[in-house]
Amino acid sequence: MEFGEVLRRRRMIRSYDMARPVPPAAIDGVLAAALRAPSAGFTQGISLLVLSSDAERERFWRLTSDSDTTWLRSMRTAPVLVLVWTSEEAYLDRYAEPDKGWTDRDPAHWSAPYWFVDAGMASMAALLSAVDQHLGACFFGIPADRIAVVRETFGVPANQLSVGVISLGYSAAAPEVRPITGSPARRPRKAPTDLIHHGVW
Repeated sequence: MEFGEVLRRRRMIRSYDMARPVPPAAIDGVLAAALRAPSAGFTQGISLLVLSSDAERERFWRLTSDSDTTWLRSMRTAPVLVLVWTSEEAYLDRYAEPDKGWTDRDPAHWSAPYWFVDAGMASMAALLSAVDQHLGACFFGIPADRIAVVRETFGVPANQLSVGVISLGYSAAAPEVRPITGSPARRPRKAPTDLIHHGVW
């Protein structure tokens, strides 16, 4: 698929065709794309936890939600969940190495927390790759008060910070007829002139 078409087709998909399993090669393609995203200092501090069995996904949803909502019923149809994690420690360690010039691990050196910046880029690469694989995908967060129990249940090391989750699967509606729902249906797209500034703000 042409890159422009990938961008045009990318949507947050919240309902999946449960009868269509995702081929392992397609999952691998999405994961590989995430790991090809930029990495400050080539730290490679982004990790992915893939939940693809019924038992794994059910355990995740049981840990992260109490109520029954329309959103949750739809999202539970996703056959694959990819949990995105990042390590602040890995970045602080990397930039304290001789070739980077900092002599300590002080986070104040950073103009932005690149452990999260890189995780965002990896997530976007995964979302775009999903479109290229003709899959639907959605990025969402784990409730802050549930992260610890998810980490403990799935054996995630304590130094890993939760960034979010990418659901994967075939959309329940054909791409040609899929209605736009969620935020785009309620909020108009801002004009580029409101967001892009040349030379001065």
